[in-house]
Amino acid sequence: MYEELVKEIFTRFPSVQKDGFMTGAYKPGLEAMREFNAAMGDPAGKLKVIHVAGTNGKGSVANMIASALTSAGYKTGLYTSPHLVDWRERSRINGTMIPKDYAEAFLVKWKPYFTEHNLSFFEITTGLALKWFADEKTDFAVLEVGLGGRLDSTNIVTPVVSVITSIGLDHCALLGNTLEAIAGEKAGIIKPGVPVIIGETRPETQKVFDAKADETGSPIIYAQETTPSLWERHQEILDAMDLRAPVQEKNLRTVLCTLDVILTERSEWRDLIHGIEHTAALMHFHGRWERLRKEPEVIADIGHNAHALRSNFEALEATGKPLFIVYGIMADKDLDAILPLMPRKARYIFVTPDTPRARKADDILERFLDYACGSARNDKRATTAPSVKAGVEMALREAGKDAIIYIGGSAFVVAEALQGTELE
Repeated sequence: MYEELVKEIFTRFPSVQKDGFMTGAYKPGLEAMREFNAAMGDPAGKLKVIHVAGTNGKGSVANMIASALTSAGYKTGLYTSPHLVDWRERSRINGTMIPKDYAEAFLVKWKPYFTEHNLSFFEITTGLALKWFADEKTDFAVLEVGLGGRLDSTNIVTPVVSVITSIGLDHCALLGNTLEAIAGEKAGIIKPGVPVIIGETRPETQKVFDAKADETGSPIIYAQETTPSLWERHQEILDAMDLRAPVQEKNLRTVLCTLDVILTERSEWRDLIHGIEHTAALMHFHGRWERLRKEPEVIADIGHNAHALRSNFEALEATGKPLFIVYGIMADKDLDAILPLMPRKARYIFVTPDTPRARKADDILERFLDYACGSARNDKRATTAPSVKAGVEMALREAGKDAIIYIGGSAFVVAEALQGTELE
């Protein structure tokens, strides 16, 4: 029955993961979520929330905070999106997914409500997480914003701290076409009197955050301008971390600043460090510069916009190793901004993940050739594969042991690689 119920909420209720942002799946506004929360007995009001927004890095930061608190002995809920393999990945306590029987009972009980009030997939999933965390009496609940902040379903909470990791140009049709406009949407999670941590300092966005914090009377901490506890050990921690993305130094600083705000006891620091260093393993967190194989080295990362891909591609080029890039992208992403960032000395295998939101691999290839070759059209570095699985297998056949195979461009590409390809 569980599988049937989950299939039904994917098909009957609009889902961004399945249908995209412009099909009614994204429902800006909080009224429906507030009413749903009230109908459930206000689980949101019973939680001690760390609320995390940002264009990039919010998933890593949310998982690192949850892992640190779990390791320090706190019962910690974690709500993130999207999922890669199993819908239950979105809701975890101490790294363990929500039980099927709890999820099934919730869906059965509230199905008439979903239908009557035409809730979105994300509103349903957010409600499930809030109710489970409250029923389990978690010490903390780390909630990752789905999109934006101001009008996101998670924004019905009053947190103990708000965290905004970074601002980049993404989802511009919904959030705005400038960094200032997007920062304004993210700043919507700043609540009266609640401290806010800003992970990245940029002139265009700092004035927006300062103005919002002044309006709400919220203490504001810019992580890049702060020396948090344990920062003298940051290189040691980074070297031991199983999250290896190039941006993790910035994320680590944001996490340590957040822990400084929410924890007054310092006796747990050894355990907190252990949790940070082993976030991927303890939280079962996939797709963030995740190494899937050693020889050849296979890396999977869900970074999907220019802001994230710039650092990823730069890190790949810096290795000096032969590069094979299995790449797919959603149709709503700014491919024009990404093409100039792509490493010039790499073999490209473009793929179309199995979702109607995806840009066709042939179209990516055409655009790549137009950019890289102009009228010559004789670049042999790039081709297409009929599926993500076929693309990864092609790269594995062609790559020598000293090469790096990078799988990315979209969470959908990474998800299919994790599910469909033998990489061990």
